[in-house]
Amino acid sequence: MAPDGNNGAARFLPGHLDLRSLREAAAGCQGCGLYRDATQTVFGDGPPEARFMLVGEQPGDQEDRRGRPFVGPAGRVLDQALEEAGIDRDDVYVTNAVKHFSFTLRGKRRIHQTPTAAEIDACQPWLNAELALVEPEVVVVLGATAARALLGPSFRVTRQRGVPVPLDTLETDALAVATIHPSAVLRAPDRDAAYAGFLADMRVAAALPDGSRREPPG
Repeated sequence: MAPDGNNGAARFLPGHLDLRSLREAAAGCQGCGLYRDATQTVFGDGPPEARFMLVGEQPGDQEDRRGRPFVGPAGRVLDQALEEAGIDRDDVYVTNAVKHFSFTLRGKRRIHQTPTAAEIDACQPWLNAELALVEPEVVVVLGATAARALLGPSFRVTRQRGVPVPLDTLETDALAVATIHPSAVLRAPDRDAAYAGFLADMRVAAALPDGSRREPPG
């Protein structure tokens, strides 16, 4: 679906930018047509000064119903990998490149549908604002949709995963590490091998040095 009107979500951004005002404004976003069928906007979740930001594709069925990101089966895979990689869940902000569930109906089941380039672009202002406010030191890019939003359409997760790269196109000095989306682990013919690769990438992100970019309080 193409964006409704011009500039996608940009016209829905609040005048005062903080995570609370963003979340409230995003609840009424009609920047693309996905809002018509989704239950609700699923905005990011986590501490406002998290060191790590994890960016996925879009909410799934359970996330759409519950209004929080990564609370379904893929979220459980992610939580396990975070723990095994030594990343404190309390130091993680999780969000998605697209904030509404994109799906097609198959009988009564809602089947995940990959967001279009236009939908990703329409939702970009929310993600940019989250990055600017959280100021993470490390961004973990989960899957191809998030990679397109953050690293551009030419980036290929399959070829460039697990390698720290700068987010040159965005106004942040964070380093990004791309990997597969945790849902890809669940779909893989060999889940153990897929999870091992996913965990290895998460450990790369966990091992990145703390740049101590933020000034000490006071």
